[in-house]
Amino acid sequence: MIYIFNEDAGDESLILKGELFKYLIKVRRHTLNDEIFCRNQKNIKILHKYNIVHIEPKKAILKLLSSKLLEVKAKKDLHIGWCKIEVKNIEKILRSLSEIGVHKITFIDCERSQRNIKLDFKRLDRILETSMQQSGSTQKIILDKSKNLEEFVKLNPDVKVFDFTKKVFDNADDIKTVLIGCEGGFSSKEKELLSSCEVFRLDTPMVLRSESAVMAVAFKVLL
Repeated sequence: MIYIFNEDAGDESLILKGELFKYLIKVRRHTLNDEIFCRNQKNIKILHKYNIVHIEPKKAILKLLSSKLLEVKAKKDLHIGWCKIEVKNIEKILRSLSEIGVHKITFIDCERSQRNIKLDFKRLDRILETSMQQSGSTQKIILDKSKNLEEFVKLNPDVKVFDFTKKVFDNADDIKTVLIGCEGGFSSKEKELLSSCEVFRLDTPMVLRSESAVMAVAFKVLL
C-alpha cells in the first residue's frame, strides 16, 4: 500500500490494532522504525508520515514525523455515464478505473439493462478505498445513479456517446462526459433520444463488451 486510511491520521501518535495491525505487521512485515504513510478522509489531500516506535503482540504505536499537502489525481476530470451491467463485472474493473483517475461514474437504468441489478454503493466505496490506498490516489470516484437516459442527457447536454458509427475517436480533449451502453447497446428509442449527441467509436474492428469499452475510453482520455 502507498498509504493507509486512518480516522486519526494527523494526530501526534496512532495506535494500530485489529485487521490493519495484522496486515501491516504480520503480512507486510513492517517493523520498528519503518515509515508508514497515512491519510485522513476528512482532509485527504494531506499526507502524514509516521514512524513505528513500539510493537506489541496485538498493537503498534506510531509517531508523527511530518504532514504535507500532496494531492494525487488525474490531470483532467472524466465523467462516465454507464448503463448498468452485471454487478460482478462492474466490481471487477472499478479498481482499475480508480487507478486511471476517473472522476465520476453515473450508473443508468437503460432499456436493455437487467432490471434486477441493485448496486451496493457502500460496497463499491470500500472497493474504491482499497484501490486508492494501493495506487496512491487522493481522488475517490464519485458514484451516482440516473433512472434513465433521458434524465442523464438532460443533466449532461455535452455528453459524447460511444456507439457504432463512422467517426473514430481522435481528440481526448473534447471528452469530459462519455456515455457507454450496456450489453446489447442502445435501443432504437434510445438512439433516437441520443441523435443530437456526438457519437464516436474506437479504431478497432472488434465488438467490445461494455466493461471493455469503459476501460478503453477511460484509458485513452486520461492516460
